[in-house]
Amino acid sequence: MTHTVYLEFKCIEGKGREFLDVLVPSLSDTRAFEGCLSVETYSNTDSPDIVFLWEKWENRTDQEAYMNWRVETGMLDLIGPFMAGAPSIVHLNAED
Repeated sequence: MTHTVYLEFKCIEGKGREFLDVLVPSLSDTRAFEGCLSVETYSNTDSPDIVFLWEKWENRTDQEAYMNWRVETGMLDLIGPFMAGAPSIVHLNAED
C-alpha cells in the first residue's frame, strides 16, 4: 500500500512566491528519490503565503529516509528564512 504525506508550509507574509522559487526546482531531486511516486505543489488561492505539498511514496520508510536526507543536505536551513513556523506534516493511510 502506498503512503501519502500532506505538508503545509506557512510562509512569512509576502514570502510565499520566493519560497516556491526555492522549493520547486528542488522537487526534481524529490521525484528521483527512492520510493517517491509523486509530489505536487499547491498554493492557497486566498492566502498565497500558504503552500502545500502532496506526496505519494511506496512506503513511509522511504519518505522518512527522504526527510532525513533533506535535513542532512541543508534544505531545511535553506527554506527556514521563509517560514512563519514549523511546517505541518500529516501521514495518511488510504481507507478505501
